[in-house]
Amino acid sequence: MPQVLILGADGQLGAELQRCWPEALAFGRLQCDLTDPMALRRCLRDLRPGLILNAAAFTAVEQAEHDEDLAMRVNARAPGVLAEEAARLEIPLVHYSTDYVFSGRERGALTEETSPAPLNAYGCSKLAGEQAIQRSGAHHLILRTSWVYSGRGDNFVSTILRLANTREALRIVNDQVGSPTWARDLAEATVSACARAQTIGWEEVSGLYHLSADGETTWYGFACEILSLATRHGRIQGETPEVVPVSSTNYGAKAVRPARSVLCNRKFNARFGIHMPHWRTALERFFAGHGIDAKSAGQAP
Repeated sequence: MPQVLILGADGQLGAELQRCWPEALAFGRLQCDLTDPMALRRCLRDLRPGLILNAAAFTAVEQAEHDEDLAMRVNARAPGVLAEEAARLEIPLVHYSTDYVFSGRERGALTEETSPAPLNAYGCSKLAGEQAIQRSGAHHLILRTSWVYSGRGDNFVSTILRLANTREALRIVNDQVGSPTWARDLAEATVSACARAQTIGWEEVSGLYHLSADGETTWYGFACEILSLATRHGRIQGETPEVVPVSSTNYGAKAVRPARSVLCNRKFNARFGIHMPHWRTALERFFAGHGIDAKSAGQAP
């Protein structure tokens, strides 16, 4: 493989990509500011890597409603600059997008041919980033994924574990359906896909793909499974809290989320011969000591 540059190295997916590519150049916010287009261009022209993995993103869905400009700068304009430079330098680009580009009103699993219709500022910014990359002419993989978690940073799993040690009951939304995806599985699938692209040619595989865990659940179902496994593995101090299902309306979030955003991986499976595990299988592996970080996951808040 050529020299790999990982952007977003201080995030949960970036950390897992570094685990897969320990010899890669890994840059976080301090080394590469995605809000500064000229600095971003200079960085790529100076380094001239053989492959760019952009795991950097503005992922605070609620905050994006208040700061749409920042979300657009990080999630749309920066990927556009990366893609322009990738095309200029003839470097392939891997970029991660989200199920939140969809409205969630469609029945069944969503394919790459399903028309996007984001409901919130975050989804709009991520869709704009996809479109900028597609216009650039760069060889690319845009990987849409969903409900990503890891043993690092702020995510749904770490939040549930933190709250489980401080509250007697948790109110969790039960009318949004998706596929929880472990960042490690996503990173490992990326490695395999890039190796395949390197072998048969990036021009043959360049495009948009869906890549998330198999199966589906609600946030409520996900929370129940997290608490069950956390209890079994001794990650909760005291009594396991009650989980109370609530509607999105009653939960009161500012940003509207898609009601159903289950992604179909068929195109990715056929092109690369890679199949993601079921979300429950992945979560069991995560809690069995393969991915959880006690400090960041809230074992001892």
